[in-house]
Amino acid sequence: MTAATRQEVLSLYRRVLRIARSWQAQSALPQDTKSERDYIAQEARTLFRQNQQVTDPESIKKCIEECRARIEIGLHYRNPYPRPTYLPPMGLATQKGRKLRAQERLRKQAKPIYLESHDETS
Repeated sequence: MTAATRQEVLSLYRRVLRIARSWQAQSALPQDTKSERDYIAQEARTLFRQNQQVTDPESIKKCIEECRARIEIGLHYRNPYPRPTYLPPMGLATQKGRKLRAQERLRKQAKPIYLESHDETS
């Protein structure tokens, strides 16, 4: 990891923790605010530690893009939790003769960038 990439990752981590400290739930209930703040901080710790050993520049770039996307979506919708995708089973078009493997591949390709690490931590 280059020094610039390291600084960028640390900057994102600090930004997420700052967001967690100042987060206010939409419901304005203290217990909701606390649980959402705890979720943001815990999710950041988990994902950053999980990806700490990543050395491939392309993988690091994808992780940074995912982090930025989750930050922007969370701030925009005022919801810290990843937005789910609703794809019905076998709902993606396939070519003739291809069944489950093709569906799984298409489903994986259809998954938004902000949800790629969510399955790994849940």
